[in-house]
Amino acid sequence: MSRKYFGTDGIRGRANGLITPELALKVGQAAGLVFQRGDHRHRVVIGKDTRLSGYMIEYAMVAGFTSVGMDVLLVGPMPTPAIAMLTKSMRADLGVMISASHNLFEDNGIKLFGPQGFKLSDDVEKQIEQLLDESLDRRLAQSASLGRARRIDGVHDRYIEFAKRTLPRDLSLDGLRVVVDCANGAAYKVVPEALWELGADVVPIGVEPDGFNINKECGSTSPEALSRKVREMRADIGIALDGDADRVILVDERGHIVDGDQLLAVIAQSWKEEGRLAKPGIVTTVMSNLGLERFLQGHGISMVRTPVGDRYVLEQMLSGGYNLGGEPSGHIIMSDYSTTGDGFVAALQVLAVVQKLRRPVSEICRRFDPLPQILKNVRYRSGKPLDDAEVKSAITDGEKRLNGHGRLLIRPSGTEPVIRVMGEGDDRILVEEVVDNIVSALGHAAAA
Repeated sequence: MSRKYFGTDGIRGRANGLITPELALKVGQAAGLVFQRGDHRHRVVIGKDTRLSGYMIEYAMVAGFTSVGMDVLLVGPMPTPAIAMLTKSMRADLGVMISASHNLFEDNGIKLFGPQGFKLSDDVEKQIEQLLDESLDRRLAQSASLGRARRIDGVHDRYIEFAKRTLPRDLSLDGLRVVVDCANGAAYKVVPEALWELGADVVPIGVEPDGFNINKECGSTSPEALSRKVREMRADIGIALDGDADRVILVDERGHIVDGDQLLAVIAQSWKEEGRLAKPGIVTTVMSNLGLERFLQGHGISMVRTPVGDRYVLEQMLSGGYNLGGEPSGHIIMSDYSTTGDGFVAALQVLAVVQKLRRPVSEICRRFDPLPQILKNVRYRSGKPLDDAEVKSAITDGEKRLNGHGRLLIRPSGTEPVIRVMGEGDDRILVEEVVDNIVSALGHAAAA
C-alpha cells in the first residue's frame, strides 16, 4: 500500500492546504483508536512549535482525541525531543509534536511518538492511514467516555533537568560565552535557561517568535546571523537549532560553521576514549562525507551508512546495537539519552569536550578536512533514466576513474521526479568531471 499522508517524518505540508483542521481532527481520532490498548484511561501529550497555524491544528487534534475517549495533556511550545521524552516519562499512550521542523511558517506538520518515545513504524502509520479514509462515526466514544483536555505546567523544568543530567555532575560551563540561536522556534524558552543554569554567559538570539518568523533568516538552516553575532560578542561558541530543536549546527569562535559530520567526529572520538561507545562504530547516512569515514577508521571506529532520513539511522542503531548516529544536517541521535534527534543535548556533548580540553572550538571541532563533494540534480518527466545504457556506462566509467579515491551516489528523490548525483573524492576537478559526465548522460536519457 502506498503512503498517502505520511512522509519520512510524519505528515507535513502547507497549513490550511494539506494540513487542515479536518485532517488534524481525523488524525487525532485515527491515532487515538490505534493506540487504545487495554482498559486504562488513555492519554496523549501534545506539544508544538511557534507557528501561527499551531493553534488551529492543536485544537482540532484535541477534538479528535477527546472524541474517541483519550485524555489530552497540552504542553505548548517545546522541542520535539522533549515531547518524545515526556511521552515515555509521563506514561502516555501517544505523543504528538505539531511542527514542520526547519520549514518556514507557512508549512506545518504532525509527528507522532509511541508510548516508548519512538517515532511510529511503517506498519502503525499504515493502520492510521487506513482509518483516515474511513468513516469513524460508529467508533466514537459514548458521551460518558469522552476525553478531557488540560494544559500542564512544569514540563519546561523537566526537560531542562533531563538535558543537564546528560552531562557529568561536576561539569560547569562557567567561563564560556555562548550565543544560542533558537530559530524563533520551540526551544526559545528552555535552551537559553538551561545554558544559564549550567553556568554559561548566554547571548540568546531567535527567541522572539511571533508566529511568522520561525526559521526565517535564523536557526540551523540560516546560520549567518549566528556567525555575525559570535564575532560581534567575541563568544567562544555559537549554537543554532532548527524550529523544533531536533537539529543543531555549531559555529566556532571565528564564525565558521561546524556541520553534523564534524560533531559526530568530536562525540565519537570522545566517547571512544571514555569507553562510552556501545560498540566501536557509529551510524550515518549515505550523505556523510568520506573524510569522516576515513577519520573514524583512523581511530578504530567503523561507520555504517543508511539511506537518507533519521528514521533509517535510528532503525540501524537499534538493530545493530549502536548508541551514536546522525546526519550532516546536524540531526544527531544519542540513544543513551533520547529516542530521537536532540540538537541541544548534542551541543552539550560538544561543550563538555570543550570544557575538558580547554582549547578553542575551531581546534576541537575541526577533526578532519572534508573531501570535495559535488551534488547536482537532474529533473525528468517520466520513465527510468537510470536504466538507460548510456547512463549505466557513465556511472561505471566514473567509478573506475575515481578508483577508490572517492565515491559516487546516484539516487532518485523520494518526493519529486529528480535524480540526485553526488560525487566526492580527493581531486575536486576529477570529481566535477565524473559528475558532469553522469549528469549529461542523464540529461540525454531524460530528453529521449
